Amino acid sequence: MPLTFTLDPAITPALRDSVLDLWTDVSNADGAVGFVPPVSRAEVRPELVRHFVQMAEGRTRLLVGHDEDGRPAAAAFLTRNTHRLMTHWVWLYTVMVHPDLQGRGYGRELLAAAADAARGMDGVEAVRLTCRGGHGLERFYASCGYKEVGRVPDAIRVAPGDDRDEVVMLLPLG
Repeated sequence: MPLTFTLDPAITPALRDSVLDLWTDVSNADGAVGFVPPVSRAEVRPELVRHFVQMAEGRTRLLVGHDEDGRPAAAAFLTRNTHRLMTHWVWLYTVMVHPDLQGRGYGRELLAAAADAARGMDGVEAVRLTCRGGHGLERFYASCGYKEVGRVPDAIRVAPGDDRDEVVMLLPLG
């Protein structure tokens, strides 16, 4: 079943907790979403709150993919660039699909929905994201139309002696 996507959903306590659980579960399944497992909800919560603050300021938008039962199964954040010379592209952050649901095409659906959301934002011509090397994510994003436009070797330290590249990807919307 395809997901149903909602851009800028009302942040209810239930949605807040569901996104927090999703982010924690993805992190603990070794998903490259800003944490290294094991991680607790208490560790993820401050980062989610930062995203919510940016949403309240109008800089960030939340995209949630709901499964057939209405539960959040995927999510991503789109953030406007604040530099006046870079307002023609947005950042895509914290792209995640619940680990139990991966391999069903939901990641592709999420990226397509994010691109559609970005197309609906005034003046936006491209989506930019970074991903952690060592997971094969750059191949996945490339298969969804993104192009690798930069790489910073060993920029992400996931553990002592385990440094990963930060890969910059771009999706032109034209």
